[in-house]
Amino acid sequence: MSTFVVALALCAALLHASWNAFLRSGADRFWTMTVMTLAMTIVAIPVAFVLPWPSAASWPYIAGSAVFQLAYSLSLVAAYRHGELGQVYPIIRGSAPLLVTFGGLVFMGEVLRPMTMGGIMLIVTGIMLLALGRGRATASSMGFALATAVCISGYSTVDAIGIRLSGNSAAYITWVFLLPGILMVIAFIAARGRLAIDIRSRETWKASAGGMVSLLSYGAVLVAYSIAPAGPVSALRETSVVFAVLIGWLLLGETLTPKRIAACIVVAAGAIFIGLS
Repeated sequence: MSTFVVALALCAALLHASWNAFLRSGADRFWTMTVMTLAMTIVAIPVAFVLPWPSAASWPYIAGSAVFQLAYSLSLVAAYRHGELGQVYPIIRGSAPLLVTFGGLVFMGEVLRPMTMGGIMLIVTGIMLLALGRGRATASSMGFALATAVCISGYSTVDAIGIRLSGNSAAYITWVFLLPGILMVIAFIAARGRLAIDIRSRETWKASAGGMVSLLSYGAVLVAYSIAPAGPVSALRETSVVFAVLIGWLLLGETLTPKRIAACIVVAAGAIFIGLS
């Protein structure tokens, strides 16, 4: 894996941890997630009509990705409603790499080197260590967290295939950002009747900023998917758990225990293994 791909994936990890901090701080996480995805859609609309259309072969994957991302957003909101960020987030991000790797193996025929597989296992082990011990997640939060991980593996595998069939990576990425926001607004209105957005509100601007950070995060991942196997890219992105722990310690006053430090070292070792492979 090239240095450029590793840098892209690690940058995406930092950005991903950052936008989850935006979501965590929102008073109404369902509303915050809806505004975040809507902001991405608004940015993507003019770009979509400037770029060439993706090839016909990629449109089923664009639609499938949008459905998986809608399910992901709803599952993530539910998981945070039932459990703490420090427990739910590691379960979600720790489960996803193995599922994505399995999807790449089954649907794309990707064969991974032993060192790459070892790196993936180290990352998964380190992340799951962060989810164990006292104050572990409840059964309901774990259920929603695992459902979220399945959705991540779904859209990651779909996008890894679709972007290679699109004929234009930028066009594919644009439509992947455009459709989920529309579906999320429909889901919000179906659940609550109306979506009220005050453009002068601090919460609106904060949610919109989170959407832009999320856009940059997944855009970097999609570019990496277009030039490297999905499993290792996804695993490197899961180092976002390390960044989340550090952000929590530096900015949110959360405790950085020896166990968490050890888990972070294990995750970093896995990232190095993948980079060397």
